[in-house]
Amino acid sequence: MVDPLDGTKEFIKRNGEFTVNIALIHQGEVVLGVVYLPVSQTAYFAVKNCGAFKQVEQETSLLNGGVPLAQDLDELLHADWHGKSLKIVASRSHLNTETQEFIDQLINNHAEVEIVSKGSSLKFCMIAEHEADIYPRYAPTMEWDTAAAHIIATESGKKVIDTTTNQAPRYNKESLRNNEFVVF
Repeated sequence: MVDPLDGTKEFIKRNGEFTVNIALIHQGEVVLGVVYLPVSQTAYFAVKNCGAFKQVEQETSLLNGGVPLAQDLDELLHADWHGKSLKIVASRSHLNTETQEFIDQLINNHAEVEIVSKGSSLKFCMIAEHEADIYPRYAPTMEWDTAAAHIIATESGKKVIDTTTNQAPRYNKESLRNNEFVVF
């Protein structure tokens, strides 16, 4: 599954937040993914059960995003975040009412929330690098937008949860449109 230009609006804006995404899907699951940032010549890549990595120039490092904040989406939403600071990464071009409601629910559970805007599949990569804690996506995406970055996040120790099924998203479905999801 290839997305030759993820972050079209960011590409047009010339802000450098666009990527090339390549994923290998086997029986509905991503088994290999590459997210490449042409402007900075940075590559993120992962292979199932082998870890996630970041390469800048000739330097490659293992990504270890740490343990997820919760075991499932329900636990994430209903935890008492009193006194904790959460960094939420959101789409630069697609912040909508549903995403804001999700963020408001975390704030209501006493979390101090910082919102960082980022384009394309870089939001997954920020989670994988532990530069952000949560990425809620309540706006439309297609499988090619998420597949490569999905495995990078999960191989770094994070979770990607489809909000409809409360399971990891499946790929190569009849409809290539994703359900809403949260990465943490």
